[in-house]
Amino acid sequence: MFETFKDLFNRILSLFSTFTPSDFLDIVMVAVIIYICVRIVRETRAMQLAKGLLFVAIVYFLVDLLGMEASGFIFKSIFSNILIILVVLFGPEIRNILEQVGHGATSKSLKSIIHPGVAVDIAELTEAIEEVCKACANMSDKKIGALICFENDTLLGNVVASGTEVQAKVSRELVENIFYPKSPLHDGAMVIRDARILAAGCILPLTKKTVSSALGTRHRAGIGLTEESDSVVVIVSEETGAISVVKGGVLQRGVSYGELRDILTTEFLPSGSSSDDKIIAKLVRRIKK
Repeated sequence: MFETFKDLFNRILSLFSTFTPSDFLDIVMVAVIIYICVRIVRETRAMQLAKGLLFVAIVYFLVDLLGMEASGFIFKSIFSNILIILVVLFGPEIRNILEQVGHGATSKSLKSIIHPGVAVDIAELTEAIEEVCKACANMSDKKIGALICFENDTLLGNVVASGTEVQAKVSRELVENIFYPKSPLHDGAMVIRDARILAAGCILPLTKKTVSSALGTRHRAGIGLTEESDSVVVIVSEETGAISVVKGGVLQRGVSYGELRDILTTEFLPSGSSSDDKIIAKLVRRIKK
C-alpha cells in the first residue's frame, strides 16, 4: 500500500516538473467546459445520473488503488465503453448543450461565474411560506384547486420548461390569481424556487402506482413528482377543498393551515441558526443550485 502511494506521489511530482503555461490554459479550458455543461444540465434528471457515474468512478479508483482484480475487471469493462454509455444516457442533454451554446448560453454561464449571487434570504423564504399558506387556506375555503411545488435540492428544470415562466415574488394575491378557475394557468402546477414563483401552468409526471379512486389528477401528479425528486408539493382539492402535502411519494391529507406552515418551515428553514450558520446555508444552497 505504501509503495503504491509513493509511486503515485512520484508521478505527480514528475507531472509538475514538465508543467507549462499551455498546460495551465488547457486545464482552465477543460474546467470551463465542464462547468458550462453542468450549468446547462443541472436542472434536469441527467444531473442525478451524473452523480451516480461520479460515485461509480470513485469506487473504480479505490478498486484500482487497492488492486482488487475481480472488481477491477468489471469496472474496466464498463469504463472501456464509457463514451457509448454517455451518449446513450445523456443523448437529449448533449443535444440540449449544443442548442444552448448556439443560443448564447455560454456567455450567460461565464457571466454567472463573475456574478454568482447568493441564495435567498431566510426572511424572504419565511414570508413566502406564510403567503402560500394564507393562499391555500383561502382557496380551501372557496374550493379552488391548486398544485404548488416547492423545489428542494433536485432542480425542476424539465418541469419549469413545460409551463410559463413567471419569475415573481410570492404573494397571496398572485398565488390565488394564478389558480383562479378562469385563469389560463390554473390547470397546471406552480413551481417555487427560493421564495420566488419560477413558473406556472407546468405539467408534472403522474404516479404509476395504484392510488385511491378518490384522488384526482392533481394528487396523482403531486405524488408522481415527489417520487422522482425531493420536492414538496402542496395540493388543494377542487372537490373537497382539503389541503394535502406530498413528500417522497407519501400523501398527507387533511392538513390544516398551521400544520402546512409547520411542514414547510421544517423542510426549508434551518432551526436555531446563528447569523454565521445562515450565511453558510445560503452559500451551500447557492452551490447546489
